[in-house]
Amino acid sequence: MCIVIGIIGIIFFLALAYLFSSDRKNIRWQYVGLLLVIQFIFAFILLKTHIGITVIGGISNGFSYLLAKAAVGVNFVFGGFEFINPKNPPFFFNVLLPIVFISALIGILQYTRILPFIINGLGFLISKINGMGRLESYNAVAAAILGQSEVFISLKKQLSYIPKQRLYTLTASAMSTVSASIIGAYFTLIEPKYVVTAVVLNLFGGFIIVSIINPYKVNEEDDKLLVDESEIKNQSFFEMLGEYILDGFKVAVIVGAMLIGYIAIIALLNGIVSGIFSLCSRGAISWNFQTLIGFIFAPFAFLAGIPWHDAVQSGSVMATKLLSNEFVAMQDLGKTTGLSEHAKGITSVFLVSFANFSSIGIISGAIKSLNDKKGDVVARFGLKLLFGATLVSFISAAIAGFFI
Repeated sequence: MCIVIGIIGIIFFLALAYLFSSDRKNIRWQYVGLLLVIQFIFAFILLKTHIGITVIGGISNGFSYLLAKAAVGVNFVFGGFEFINPKNPPFFFNVLLPIVFISALIGILQYTRILPFIINGLGFLISKINGMGRLESYNAVAAAILGQSEVFISLKKQLSYIPKQRLYTLTASAMSTVSASIIGAYFTLIEPKYVVTAVVLNLFGGFIIVSIINPYKVNEEDDKLLVDESEIKNQSFFEMLGEYILDGFKVAVIVGAMLIGYIAIIALLNGIVSGIFSLCSRGAISWNFQTLIGFIFAPFAFLAGIPWHDAVQSGSVMATKLLSNEFVAMQDLGKTTGLSEHAKGITSVFLVSFANFSSIGIISGAIKSLNDKKGDVVARFGLKLLFGATLVSFISAAIAGFFI
């Protein structure tokens, strides 16, 4: 039954994309079908085969090793404080500060040209199967490694010449993925196999949705992959390293600040809504704000393959992610009780992306800082951008559900 619901769900999410398509006649369904098949193959390999499980185990062990080394630095700076319980360290120290170390490693790989080689190589290969240009393929891979705002720095010289249609694809890819620097943080909150699976599925899922919502053909003569590396060439190794370390710390602090604000706001809304229901029902109903949004998202969670008895709880977590961010939602998912492993797996895959309202401001702001006019363009199609990225998450979650 779950398989039938999952198939219906995928068709429904594709239909929503088709409903908001800017050019329905020119949708190239052959590429949509091919990319869907690729998603199913990767989901099966990663979740069901010995090779996939071994690969995910290796990645998980690798990040566990890196996080352990990051903890050495964190403990050196903060370990002397008596209020820190080594058995239960604060979220900021245990989850966010290791981003500084991972960011430094990314900087080293970027400086030594290893990362650009990987990004360009994968981008070239993906461009052969997605029906889009090399620029779009490069951007999708780069965003999954560098981050949704940082990736546009590598395209700052090209922004002036990128038309609106291609800009939507670039930004949708950035919002649909997550950056490598925070994947380690996700591993501490949800199962690594769901994180890795989501990253891979979202990479291809982004092309599926933009191929429907925003179809166009790329002129090969205009599709030149130009990456600005001047800043890297003009920096010494230690200048670069210091910059990436500080960037990682900024990300950790910004995410921490957003978590404080969003969690506090949600707690306030929970209290207000709970008080209203308690007053109106004289204590008979104990719903809160997250319960309400759970009911709204429950049908979508159900269509993603989650059993109906789990749909409200999962829908609540999904909606929390959309309204706040994935860290808040992952924390909530960890606190939920009575949720089946199947529902928890599908919900986990859905959470691994930057598709939330705050990302509209982050992406448009990042582009505006590089090119004022293009930043305004992105801000204007911000809601459509979030809509597309959310559909990517639903399709990835539905496909993963077949193998969980």
